[in-house]
Amino acid sequence: MAARAGAACVVAVVAGVVMTGCGSGSDGSGRQKAQMRSYCVALWAWQEARDEANGDAGVVNGAGDAALAVARHLDKSGLAPAGGDLLADTSHAVHGDTTSEGRAVSSCDADGFETLVHQPS
Repeated sequence: MAARAGAACVVAVVAGVVMTGCGSGSDGSGRQKAQMRSYCVALWAWQEARDEANGDAGVVNGAGDAALAVARHLDKSGLAPAGGDLLADTSHAVHGDTTSEGRAVSSCDADGFETLVHQPS
């Protein structure tokens, strides 16, 4: 029960970050950086939910959906990092593909947000 409440709080925090991160910045690079930060926070929250959910798929799925929402926003707005497919990597990661999770984490690393995510094990 405590894991469910804690993970629900993580999902609520991610939703707040996603909403605040979607505003437009004064320049493209600043906006892209803010959106990537939101993405990396959402990816971290999913990793935390997955690692602490004790088999509660609903909590993990909610956090995964939040990470996918940010990745989808980055993709649609043209702010996703070039040279990869962040949306596809995120989708595969939240469905258990550790190679895709590694690529998603690498995107955070490349933008300077390596401390916000965990390397997949």
